[in-house]
Amino acid sequence: MGQKGAPGEFGINGPEGAPGQPGLIFSGPKGYKGATGRPGLRGISGKRGPTGLPGIPGLKGLTGDIGEPGFAISPKGERGNPGISGFYGLKGIKGDAGDLGLAGFKGYQGPTGMKGERGDEGYEGLNGYSGAKGMKGDRGDEILPSDVKPGPMGEVGPPGFDGQPGRAGAPGNFGENGIPGFKGERGDIGDIGPEGLLGKQGEQGFMGIKGEIGFDGVRGLPGLPGLPAPPPPIPKSRGFYFTVHSQTHLIPECPSGTTPLWEGFSLLHIVANSKAHGQDLGAPGSCLRRFSTMPYMFCNINNVCDFAQREDYSFWLSTPEPMPSGMTPIPATDVGSYISRCQVCETSTRSIAIHSQSSSIPTCPDGWDELWIGYSFLMHTAGADAAGQSLISPGSCLREFRTRPFIECNGLGRCNFFATAVSYWLSTIDDNKMFETPIQETLKQNKVSRVSRCAVCMRRQPQRSYSAGTVEAVPNAVVRRPVNRPINRLRPRYPPRGTGEDAAIETIVP
Repeated sequence: MGQKGAPGEFGINGPEGAPGQPGLIFSGPKGYKGATGRPGLRGISGKRGPTGLPGIPGLKGLTGDIGEPGFAISPKGERGNPGISGFYGLKGIKGDAGDLGLAGFKGYQGPTGMKGERGDEGYEGLNGYSGAKGMKGDRGDEILPSDVKPGPMGEVGPPGFDGQPGRAGAPGNFGENGIPGFKGERGDIGDIGPEGLLGKQGEQGFMGIKGEIGFDGVRGLPGLPGLPAPPPPIPKSRGFYFTVHSQTHLIPECPSGTTPLWEGFSLLHIVANSKAHGQDLGAPGSCLRRFSTMPYMFCNINNVCDFAQREDYSFWLSTPEPMPSGMTPIPATDVGSYISRCQVCETSTRSIAIHSQSSSIPTCPDGWDELWIGYSFLMHTAGADAAGQSLISPGSCLREFRTRPFIECNGLGRCNFFATAVSYWLSTIDDNKMFETPIQETLKQNKVSRVSRCAVCMRRQPQRSYSAGTVEAVPNAVVRRPVNRPINRLRPRYPPRGTGEDAAIETIVP
């Protein structure tokens, strides 16, 4: 056998390997869109980066053809370094579920086995169902109360809460009359008082002595016709007063032809010591100049007065301000926008309210002028207390309709709208249904269509009219005292003109 041949020549390089599979890609959550930043400054040219790491070796090439037998020229080389570990392969996709297999045949029943040994004691089982009610037991022995011995006394409990202050006691009886005091010393003589007022006119004096008979005067010429007398003056006005309520936070204006007196806040009624007192909204007393959640105080026979000490209540006309969310109480510092404003006006004639009991606005009678129109407000309740309006009063005709026209306040400085507050309004009545049984209704929409309309009217002032002349042409009236003169008397007459002194004197006897 010959010697080992020399190594053959290097074979041709194999073809380039296929590209490797892409690496793992994890998609993170999408971030929020950032705000648009300002344009940055132009950056400085960077330095040249370092040399990159060597690339990943390619896949192993295909095996080359076997070379021809060569000759041994050099000894076998040393063992090379271990290669770089390869990457883990990608996890394969889960395969589809296989088809459902056919149901197997029922097997044969096996032989009965031998009885096993007694097992260990098991866990405690669940509670069973309640048993049926047992039969009534026999009557027990009677024990007298004297046979029962009292148990030991318990420990002293913690001190209780302080009780609420008691009500004011009834006034005591009147004391006995005291002993009369001693007579005081005589006082000093006082100063001279001021001059007294002018005394009354004295009585008419006695008739004087009868004077001598005078001569008849010359008959005067007829006078010129006088000017016609003017009509009698207008009766003096005693003054009439009424109140206008805006039902907003704005102060209303008095109607044309009337005079404003004062402005204020619209008080409806109060509840004091569980007693209610209502106000006529057409009277000046319903317009208080100043507002307070507790506008009054109470005094007792002990000469002591208390203010804002009890939970008394006051009720005021409200504004369209919306109710607070959650029905939270409104503090006194924020309640100003919820209280209606008012104005008291004076006029020389009377004003009244007229109600149509229909959806049409009534017209004022002849000789009366319309002041405002509104809705017929009848009465209101707050719990067990109530108050109402006279339908002839201007206060029974409110300019705006609201299901909650008033707000409740108390002495603690808080106000709110409560479910116990109910308002009553005149309703509309058809002419052909006056003597029929009313039909029950619950109105949640278009409630105004069933509320009676009204108008407040004022009597028109009389006008002065003159046919001729003026008041200045009429002299002032003079009151003259009556003069008691005798009727039967003799009176000489002057002789006719041109008859001389020898004319006879004619005596006239009436």
